[in-house]
Amino acid sequence: MDLAEPTKFEALLTDERVVRRLAAVLAADVAGYSRLMGRDEERTLADLKSLRKILFDPAITAHHGRIVKTTGDGMLVEFASAVDAARCAIEVQSGMAAQNAGVSQDVRIEFRIGIHVGDIIIDDNDIFGDGVNIAARVENECEPGGVYVSGNAFEQIRGKIKFEFDDLGERTLKNIERPVRLYSVRGASLSATTTTEAASTMPSNANDPLPLPDKPSIAVLPFQNMSGDPEQEYFADGMVEDVITALSRFKSLFVIARNSSFSYKGKSPDIRQVGRELGVRYVLEGSVRKAGSRIRITGQLIDTSTGAHLWADRFDGALEDVFELQDKVTEKVVTAIAPRLEQAEIDRSKRKTAGNLSAYDCYLRSLPYLQLPSKQNLEEAMPLLRRAIELGPEFAPAYGLLAQCYAYRKGAGPVSNPDEENAEVARLARIVLRIGQDDAAALSSAGWAIAYVLRDLPHAQSLVDRALSMNPNLAHAWGISGWINVWSGNPAVAVEHLTRAMRHDPLHGRHHVSMQNAMAHALFFLDKYDESMAWAEKILRENSESHPGLRIFTASAAFANMTDTALKMCARLHAIDPEFRMSRVASYLGPYQKPEFVEKYAQGLRLAGLPE
Repeated sequence: MDLAEPTKFEALLTDERVVRRLAAVLAADVAGYSRLMGRDEERTLADLKSLRKILFDPAITAHHGRIVKTTGDGMLVEFASAVDAARCAIEVQSGMAAQNAGVSQDVRIEFRIGIHVGDIIIDDNDIFGDGVNIAARVENECEPGGVYVSGNAFEQIRGKIKFEFDDLGERTLKNIERPVRLYSVRGASLSATTTTEAASTMPSNANDPLPLPDKPSIAVLPFQNMSGDPEQEYFADGMVEDVITALSRFKSLFVIARNSSFSYKGKSPDIRQVGRELGVRYVLEGSVRKAGSRIRITGQLIDTSTGAHLWADRFDGALEDVFELQDKVTEKVVTAIAPRLEQAEIDRSKRKTAGNLSAYDCYLRSLPYLQLPSKQNLEEAMPLLRRAIELGPEFAPAYGLLAQCYAYRKGAGPVSNPDEENAEVARLARIVLRIGQDDAAALSSAGWAIAYVLRDLPHAQSLVDRALSMNPNLAHAWGISGWINVWSGNPAVAVEHLTRAMRHDPLHGRHHVSMQNAMAHALFFLDKYDESMAWAEKILRENSESHPGLRIFTASAAFANMTDTALKMCARLHAIDPEFRMSRVASYLGPYQKPEFVEKYAQGLRLAGLPE
């Protein structure tokens, strides 16, 4: 349902007589309406009419709402109070859950409801403006049977109704200029199917531990306020909320929502018990201590199964700008623990037997090979990723990383069947776009392959930009954006993005060779040849036969007038690839968009003595 009417709305903006007011706007529609109508038009219309009469209209009246308009599959309702809007939505969805008990999924009607508080424009009995548009977009994001509210609405509702909320983080909504933070009302409604599925994942006995998810799971407990200053309580709580939100952007992590984590506030629980109660493998805990105008934050990551400390650190800063300090600490904590969690999961997967691997385990086992993507390592990693796809056909990261492997293989030298590999990369990318729209890691990996193999840099950059809008902490995406900017002719931007990638992944993880390589190339095109060679040297220490490392070192030495060095590097390059010559340089530089960049690279290799 799209309730925005831009033409009439724009006309209203020019009318000085328009009436505005702040309101809570509820937008609702039927999930799968076209499918229901196609299956049984008359029954669907009759059911909707009945539901409105016995459920919607009475709830709206009871909570002082006004139906502004209805469409075939939904409605727009105005409330003076966000609390009334939320209570109405919860009552409707609870009633729908009861109505749907025992009803076949094929004919079940489920509503999605979104609520936003904002400024609206009144025209006769109709309403317009951002308050309406955002409510409609929030509803579009909502799961069937659920209630989502915007951050503005949440601030009006929190603490005033008995239901709890899950923070879904910021979302980029269609045609809305700024990201909007969303919250889902926990327990607002569960369809009969969802209820059954949820029950199957819960322990049969309330005292039994929750089963662990099939990916790394973490709870961030409230940090202790050690300063004795109650005013610092908000700082500690706000920082924990930000860490939870930032970690939630990683689709590879299972993150416990704030409300469950904060149930331990003011307590000193046993970490193993927390792991059992919340069903998580890892817990992050910490403290905040104030001394004068300074503040110290400590944090430690603990394995709940063993009690072992996997990471600990402290952060010091001035209280002059607590929010800036809070952001910095959040970034540092997320930067530190996300790679630690991945490495801990890789180590855990290695201990499993081959016959007991899940799709995620196969994916994890491929990652160490890609820290140094040589031909031999790619031959080890690619079968693991194919096996991951067999075991989990909807596991988007495996498709994205497999596509990236093809890009690595192309970069290592000519492939025997380039047309077949191009077609396979295109196929894998299409699958990622179909099943991985909300997976930042999968989108960025697909972007890499689309850029390097298919040479479609604008499309690749759009995927990576989307990934970064979902998760600005994802080092992998920043590194790929660095490469795309090198190929697009923006080396200064590339250096900026690569620097950010390395800050987010200080251990460099599986991306370090690729990022070092991109940095060496970006600096070469910025005429910083000594720095370029320094980065290339790091690559060659890890892999003395790295084709791109040798190429960029050779070209940089030539332009730095280090003739002897350039000749030696060129000889090493020719030794590992006797067929490499000037006539083949263009095939390695296919992604480059600016002819002058290609010519400069070729000139450096020619100066170093690469044969024609």
